[in-house]
Amino acid sequence: MEGCKGVMAVLSENLLTVSMLLSVFFLPGIQTDCHSTHKGINITAPKHVVALSGSCLLIPCSFTDDKLMKFDSRRKTFGIWVKKSIFIVTFPRNVVYNSSWSGSKSGINIIGSLSERNCTTVFSKMMQQHGGKYFFRVESGPFRSFATCDPVQVTIKDSAWSPRVEISGEMKEKNSVTVTCSAPTPCPQSPPGLTLNLQPNPLRQMERNTDGTFTTTIQQNVTLSEIHDGYNITCFARYPMNGWEPKTANTDVTLSVSYSPKNTSVSITLIKGRWVEMHCSSRANPPVSTFTWFEKTSIGAMKVAEGEHYGLHVTEKGTYYCVATNDVGSQASPEIHLGLPAMAVELAHEVLGRKGIESAEVQIPILTVLGIVMLVCVLKIILWLHRKRPYTP
Repeated sequence: MEGCKGVMAVLSENLLTVSMLLSVFFLPGIQTDCHSTHKGINITAPKHVVALSGSCLLIPCSFTDDKLMKFDSRRKTFGIWVKKSIFIVTFPRNVVYNSSWSGSKSGINIIGSLSERNCTTVFSKMMQQHGGKYFFRVESGPFRSFATCDPVQVTIKDSAWSPRVEISGEMKEKNSVTVTCSAPTPCPQSPPGLTLNLQPNPLRQMERNTDGTFTTTIQQNVTLSEIHDGYNITCFARYPMNGWEPKTANTDVTLSVSYSPKNTSVSITLIKGRWVEMHCSSRANPPVSTFTWFEKTSIGAMKVAEGEHYGLHVTEKGTYYCVATNDVGSQASPEIHLGLPAMAVELAHEVLGRKGIESAEVQIPILTVLGIVMLVCVLKIILWLHRKRPYTP
């Protein structure tokens, strides 16, 4: 009797082999699809999953009825995972897990309810030798069927996934943007820890993908200002290992924030003693596109020039300021008051030396010149009073 069972098993396997070969090869004029000819169960599972060496792996899985026999959920049901090929009679070692085993040393466990056609499985600790092609089989009384057309290819990688950083919203000052950091989660029972170099750190969330796999995500809202321009946002991912040190990876994203001109100011250069050149500077992103000079008059501000520089004779009086403008906005500089009479210029020449001033461009702030002029005037007055004082023997 046992011999007959063995012969029947071999014949059954041979018939299955012939069926698989027919489903793989093309008959003349006919293109054969595996699912259209396969009579056994089909499973819904990712065709390819990637696991991290030393960590666990979840394979989301559900199965359908056999085309020849309807699955009876009332019977005791067992799930089997087979590696490499389905020929378990010839290669019994290909069976890596059977839920009927009293104690599994393989670290594999079906966590789904087989009676509800859920074959979701967790592999507790993946190593390089665990990579390969896996087939699923259901045994429930007379119902015994392989998901021949739906193998799951498992790949093992040694290094952690670099998290993905996305920023939604316009990168412009005063705008609020959402920073999202996400990382693949091959095993939701042991998800990666994610952190951002922003305070405070948000709570971790786990999302189920359309193929049944998972992704771990954290999100944080940031209100942008000019200080964020050039700032590096870093997301750290830390994958816990089963008995090993955690594996980590990180991703950096540099922000480019548009902002209106800041710190707009005017500097003054005294050229050859008689010519004042004013220079307007500002910090902005994108860079300042236009510098405009204005003079304050009795009827209001009057535009007098454009460009970074504006020059005039040192004896000219007036109150001036510049306005820096880019695509985001504009900013005016503090006002500059000019009113240096010709006598003050001559006194400055006398103190500083006409030759030195004439030979090169000497940058002297107007207030410094006025201070020197006042000092020279005081000295001249003291000297004049000293000369007028009558001589006393």
